[in-house]
Amino acid sequence: MQQTRWLLSYLTINKIRMRCFVFGILIAIKHNKQERFIMRTIALIPARSGSKGVHNKNIKIIAGKPLIAWSIERAMSSQLIDEVFVSTNCKKIAKISKKYGAKVPFLRPESISDDEATTETAVEHFLGFLEKSHITVDNMVLIQCTSPVRAPKRFDDAIKFFSDNTYDSLVSVAESHRFYWKNLESPKAMYNFRSRPRRQDISKDDLSYFETGSFYIFSTEVFKRQKNRICGKVGLYVTPENEMFDIDSLAEFSICENILSNSKGVQSFAA
Repeated sequence: MQQTRWLLSYLTINKIRMRCFVFGILIAIKHNKQERFIMRTIALIPARSGSKGVHNKNIKIIAGKPLIAWSIERAMSSQLIDEVFVSTNCKKIAKISKKYGAKVPFLRPESISDDEATTETAVEHFLGFLEKSHITVDNMVLIQCTSPVRAPKRFDDAIKFFSDNTYDSLVSVAESHRFYWKNLESPKAMYNFRSRPRRQDISKDDLSYFETGSFYIFSTEVFKRQKNRICGKVGLYVTPENEMFDIDSLAEFSICENILSNSKGVQSFAA
């Protein structure tokens, strides 16, 4: 009898404790109606209207599909990108982007979409949207849709390289074997023209690289502090020559269309 009373008392106490626990959860839910959603890596593709060099180039048909579609589809096929977003001020670009699978949660304000607006401004605006939406993102792949040529696994390989080396930011680059000069009024060579090196004689340490602009990867936390896509510990990710093009003219448009139309050209992976 005594054991029975003890058991009933034990069950009653634990039932009260459980009710208090559940009640505490309900109160927490009431005061925090939306929990934070965490994503490891997302892609952001800025694409405003009003291009000058090539009219409406972001949605101009190239090799059978809108220019921006090539970047969206590459990002969507990545195993390491959780979600693909497009930031644009144009309803038509937004509609086409959604058709190819990207998320377009808003139209970017015109005040940060004119010729004076920087890409960093678009990124800051987008991060503000994520904060208001209770979404936490560790890293961002910033993709330039005017560079449509990329190998199928390019983003996954670059993200892995970024993570393995614990970089804060990563820049896509290509090797440069050109001899540059600057200042037309007072010409100055950017190399030693008295000892012009042959391409095969240039050592690895003396190789030059240029930003392709194709994509960048960075920690969102470090970006917030430094307000720049190139921040903290920087890494260079070398891409092959056929991925270096940034369409800003009809000539570059034709070159990229030719590469995209040739399946073998797009498959090239190694730099």
